[in-house]
Amino acid sequence: MNLLWILFSSMLVFVMQAGFLCLESGLVRSKNSINVAAKNITDFLISSTIFWALGFALMFGDSDAGLIGTSGFLFGDDASPLQLGFFLFQMMFCGTAATLVSGAVAERMSYLGYIITTVIISLLIYPIVGHWVWGGLASGVATGWLEISGFIDFAGSTVVHSVGGWVALAAIIVIGPRVGRFDQQKESIPGSNIPIAMLGAMLIWFGWFGFNGGSTLAWTDAIPGILLNTCLAAFWGGIAAIVIKYITDGYIDISQIINGVLGGLVAITANCYAVSVTEAALIGVIAGIIVVYGSNLLAKLKLDDAIGVIPVHLFAGIWGTIAVALFADPDIIATGLSTTEQLTTQLLGIMVIGLYSFCIAFILLFLANKVYPLRVSTEAELNGLNLSEHRVTTEVFDLLSAMNQQQIRSDYSSPVPVEPFTEVGQIAQEYNRVIDKVQQEMQQRERAFTAFKQSEYRNGAILEAAMDCIITITEQAQIVSFNPAAEQCFGITVGIVLGEDFFQLFMQDESRVRALQSLSQGFTVGDLVLKRQNISNLTRYDKESFPAEIVVTQTTDLTAHKKQYTLHIRDITKQVKLQNRLKLLAYHDPLTGLYNRTYLMRTLEQLIKKYQQTSGCVVLMFLDLDQFKRINDTLGHNAGDTLLQEVANRLKTIIRDSDLVSRWGGDEFVIVLSGQLNEQLASQKAADILTVMRDPITLLDNELTVLTSIGVAMSHNGQVNPERLLQHADLAMYQAKNNGRNTYSLFQPQMEQQAQLHSWIENELPGAMLNHQLYLQYQPKVCCISNNIVGFEALLRWQHPEHGNVPPGEFIPIIENTSLIITVGEWVLSEVTQQLANWRQQGLPLLPVAVNISGNHLHSPTLVPYIENSLAQHNLAPELIEIEITEGALTGNSEESINAMRALKAIKIKLAIDDFGTGYSSLSYLKKFPIDILKIDRAFVRECYANKEDAAICKAIISLAKSLDLEIVAEGVENQAQLAFLGFQGCEVYQGFYFSKPISADAMVTLLMTPQLNTQAAKAQC
Repeated sequence: MNLLWILFSSMLVFVMQAGFLCLESGLVRSKNSINVAAKNITDFLISSTIFWALGFALMFGDSDAGLIGTSGFLFGDDASPLQLGFFLFQMMFCGTAATLVSGAVAERMSYLGYIITTVIISLLIYPIVGHWVWGGLASGVATGWLEISGFIDFAGSTVVHSVGGWVALAAIIVIGPRVGRFDQQKESIPGSNIPIAMLGAMLIWFGWFGFNGGSTLAWTDAIPGILLNTCLAAFWGGIAAIVIKYITDGYIDISQIINGVLGGLVAITANCYAVSVTEAALIGVIAGIIVVYGSNLLAKLKLDDAIGVIPVHLFAGIWGTIAVALFADPDIIATGLSTTEQLTTQLLGIMVIGLYSFCIAFILLFLANKVYPLRVSTEAELNGLNLSEHRVTTEVFDLLSAMNQQQIRSDYSSPVPVEPFTEVGQIAQEYNRVIDKVQQEMQQRERAFTAFKQSEYRNGAILEAAMDCIITITEQAQIVSFNPAAEQCFGITVGIVLGEDFFQLFMQDESRVRALQSLSQGFTVGDLVLKRQNISNLTRYDKESFPAEIVVTQTTDLTAHKKQYTLHIRDITKQVKLQNRLKLLAYHDPLTGLYNRTYLMRTLEQLIKKYQQTSGCVVLMFLDLDQFKRINDTLGHNAGDTLLQEVANRLKTIIRDSDLVSRWGGDEFVIVLSGQLNEQLASQKAADILTVMRDPITLLDNELTVLTSIGVAMSHNGQVNPERLLQHADLAMYQAKNNGRNTYSLFQPQMEQQAQLHSWIENELPGAMLNHQLYLQYQPKVCCISNNIVGFEALLRWQHPEHGNVPPGEFIPIIENTSLIITVGEWVLSEVTQQLANWRQQGLPLLPVAVNISGNHLHSPTLVPYIENSLAQHNLAPELIEIEITEGALTGNSEESINAMRALKAIKIKLAIDDFGTGYSSLSYLKKFPIDILKIDRAFVRECYANKEDAAICKAIISLAKSLDLEIVAEGVENQAQLAFLGFQGCEVYQGFYFSKPISADAMVTLLMTPQLNTQAAKAQC
């Protein structure tokens, strides 16, 4: 019976997973509901697998000092049925803790972020904490240190729920709030389906019977009392939340009812077996109050908890654990502690578990976020995680796309698709009804016109019944007839206007002049033309202006001496507002108010077509804010949004009325100029923009300077189409970034060629690795005094089977910007250590070999272990490997670079700074970084013997290195004059074509066999 009860309770707890899925899906927006469902099942799969393989052993295995379990990994082979039932029950607990965290960070955490978080809590937090409190449950003998001290948490108010809440708090702090969550006057982001959320709460409540009742681990008489206390706490938690929310805010919040019930369930979990029914109700009441005020506190602190995990599970869980000491029957809990001692023990457990859970989670999530962003991009979040993470569109996205297509085609005859039984479907249905109504009214007006032409005697009836204004005027614009609809529309009676000039009464000056010109020519040309739908602005009698659709017909015979015309006028204010609203949605960026990408492309196409027919130029400027991500990461996305709005305002002030400025996306903007323009004018405009953008802006009490890179491209006489023009401007923008940022660059044809070459190399590189097209050459490093070879530098080369030798200057910078850089770097290290081992086997002397390492590889945690393993594999001394790093690799993150270099120094690897003197912080970092060697860049060596400036630089570098006790290596020595100058100045080592070009490892054998060579002999062997 005990086994049956445990298995049944396990199934009840499993039902809670379905409850959490419904709860979270209902409380998030529909565009993220599929993502919630996917991550819920993923969380349960991963947490359960980890708990089976490792977690159960860490939690219930043989205890090591009461801190961690050490046996029972891959549980199940030799276990009894009762042990298997116990395992399944505890596995469901682990899944519950993992699911809590993902609910808090819903709607903005990436799918991989969910997985990382689940692994952290399932492997490193929950089983460890569980061992402290419940380590002896399986054996019946207390083993965990908190368990031994008397800490009580019957079914996991702290072990399961507070642990999940602490990790959720850490995750929320790391990834930040949802876009728009704390905008002004916005209390919350509403859920998509509250009834489904309520169903989820009921399923969780149902599963909680197994959660609390199953924690007896046996079928006992205490179970009915436990289940009653569970229900009472839930009842009163929900009631308290309703009352408090109504008292404080004046309305009933359904989500707070749900959270109040769940808060009561969480609070009673720690003590349900040892309190009376009245105490259970009181515990629930206090939990409901805590949940409401806890939610308000999070909102005040701008901590975005999507479904209320922290107030429900963390705050209520802490309260429930404290309630053990305040209310639990001492005879039932049987710890032998007084109330004060029990309270002290409970508080100690809460504090230790909280510190451990939060700190471990925060540190690991913070580090993981540095390596891989745990949060999706702003664009992905706005589009919805269903689309961005799972390629599943939402009803809102489809509706806006359909409306945009209607606007582009200016055709509203076809309805937008209606998704039945959804709120978005209802909106689409109402929108279709509005459009249908407009079409019907248009048809009705046409029928009225037809009827008017068919029968003269029906004229009076039509005038009386027509919904449109029907006004007859003479050739002098005098009003002859004025129907009731016109009286209502213009706000004046027919008796007053008869005989008056229609255009004088109801048109503004400019429109009146053009209308009279059309009238004078019989409405055959101009703004008003016969039998057409003319759009014009009219004014009512009180001078209020409104847009009107005017159809003009001639009511007299064409040969009549005195002509009369009928104006069929319709007030289209509502239609214009609707069209403007649709246009605003379709063509404007909601954050900055600028035109969006769709409108930009439409306008750009029109301008290009225009200048294909007439002389003129289109100038396109592609702007990208430098280091914008750093502002988002340090000051938050709200500050980033404020900055984007300020940038938009500044750009509006610098352009002409005929120019267009739009937001392309993220921190990118596009400006389009047109007219009689040239490169000089385009350059001046780009410089003006940079000047305006450099003005400081204050964000959150921080004064910042907005630095911008601009790419400029031009299309003369429509010769470059919009797509190519954008591509050209984008290439020029990246050239501006390469030129040091905060500048502009004009597109040049070679940029496109360079981009094509870059693409070709990027596509060919993976194949070059697999097909062994990469190889190494070695260039000797020679003593300036003795002319002895003192070492080599390993240089990477690429021999392509079709294109021959690919220059290193073309492909190495591209490798540094891809994920291949670490793989290639490790391959070079492996080849070098293997070559040293080969030379040793041939009986040749071993000299140090320098290997160039990129900044990304330097900061990789795998670098030091890989070097150690490679040296150990071939039994080589670490002094045989030198690591060369360029100055640019050290300027990004000084502290990270220092730590990486210290780790290399710890295994006795020498460090060299390559191309010294060409970076940004040459002197400042010499005293901070543990450097052994300085390599003078060949740019200074080339004319050091003849050019005063180069000579002074070389002298200064050599003197500086000697004062800091650093070795000096001169690069690019090509003649005796250079060598003589460097040797006289005290340079120790040189390398260059004067002694030897880079040669293969086989050719290097000859040099190694004769380590002491004169210059002529060395040159002869090259």
